[in-house]
Formats: sequence, C-alpha cells, structure tokens
Amino acid sequence: MKFLGIDLGWKSQPSGLCYLRLINEKLQIIDLNRQEQIADILRWVDDCIQPQESAIIAVDAPTLIPNDTGSRLPDKLTHKHFGKYHAGCYPANKNLPFAERTINFGLELESRGFTHAPTMEPQKPGRYQIEVFPHPAIVNLFDLQRILKYKKGRIQERQKELLKLYDYIIHILPYLEPRLDINPQGHKQTAKFIEIDFFSSSLTGAELKAAEDKLDSLICAYVGAYWWYWGEQHNLVLGDCSTGYIVIPSRVETRD
Repeated sequence: MKFLGIDLGWKSQPSGLCYLRLINEKLQIIDLNRQEQIADILRWVDDCIQPQESAIIAVDAPTLIPNDTGSRLPDKLTHKHFGKYHAGCYPANKNLPFAERTINFGLELESRGFTHAPTMEPQKPGRYQIEVFPHPAIVNLFDLQRILKYKKGRIQERQKELLKLYDYIIHILPYLEPRLDINPQGHKQTAKFIEIDFFSSSLTGAELKAAEDKLDSLICAYVGAYWWYWGEQHNLVLGDCSTGYIVIPSRVETRD
C-alpha cells in the first residue's frame, strides 16, 4: 500500500510532497519533495502511483467546498474541538481566492480514480483521497497541549519549533502503529531524511519554509496511513462529503 502526503500550496507557493510505502509492515520514506506547479505535482503523483495501484492521497487543503460564503462545517468543528490547542483552521468558501485551485486539485485526483474516503473499512485496498490538517494531527499524535508554532514569528523561534516536530517524528512515529521506518538500512544511527541543519545559526527563511513544507507533507502521509490502518477506531472525522471533511488521528495518550 502507498501513502502520499501533499501539503498543497493554496496559492502559487510550492507544495510539500511525501511518499510513504508499507514494506514488511513498516512505512518507509520513498520520497520527500517539493513542487510549485500543479501540473508537476500531478506528474509526481502519477510517477508514484501506477494506474490501478492501491493508495491513499492525504491533502492539506480544502478540496471539497460546498458553501459560497462563511466557513465549512469541518472548519468550525476544528475550532470547537481544537481551539484550545490553537489548532483551528482557516475558513474555506467558494468565493475565496484559493478555492478554485484546491477544488480543482481534488477533481484531478478523482479523475485518476481517487475517491473521497471520509469513511473507510480499515486496511481495505483501493484508491482514496482524504483532507487532513497537520496542526491538530500533530497535537493528537504527539500528545501536546498546544500546536508547534513553526509557521510564524522570528526565524530562530520557528527553527526551534520545527526541530521539536522533527524530534517527535523520529522518536515517536517509529513506535506507533503503523510504524514509520526512518532507518530502513539498519544503521545504528538514525537516518536523517531531510537535508537541513536545525542547529545552524545561519538558516534562511526560505530554507526553513522548505523544511516545513516537507515535514508537513510527511505528517499528511502518515495521517493517511493511520486512517487506512485504523479507520474510525482511532481517528476523528469532522464532516462528510456533503459538507467537506477533515480526518484527524484520535489523541494518543501519554506514553511511559
């Protein structure tokens, strides 16, 4: 089974792309990438997943927007359930500038056979797409009391928060189910899957943004795998196909 995570640029900015594959009951990172043009993103999807292959594509963007104004139901529900963690999402409606881009992206995936899957029989083969949202996913997967604030602020503060996210990924996701295999070669040292020195004092904003996009896409792909693996047993679904929906892992309790 294959899992693609797409941190879709809602406007014209680059999108983070992650390709995970379930091999020997572990998720291996096959590709971690960025592309700017929608055509290039779709070409990447086509390269990763051959026709008729089973896969889930988890997209951080509102690909289903039924309402002309205001907010969608899932947008409101993120504030209800995750507002205290600062993890409510931006409102989406058809009159906002990004709407045509994100809706059309979902339609492009549908044309390739990836149906929306706000409900799912766990571990059933098929071609699916879901909408995801990294902030509440990160809060729940890593048992946090607030989001990691790596999106805004001074570079040094964003850098510290992004390093926390990287540390959580490499120290927690390999021990959840499904397990993320960050060191498939069996080396004693953890493989570094992203080319950035989080401790550098000379990181630029552009370098930080590139790393952010890639890590967000990895979270998206992992949420897709988690949804496929567990279904509604260990996930929340805010909304449905008629309202738009967001799939979020249920909270992972504090571990020993």
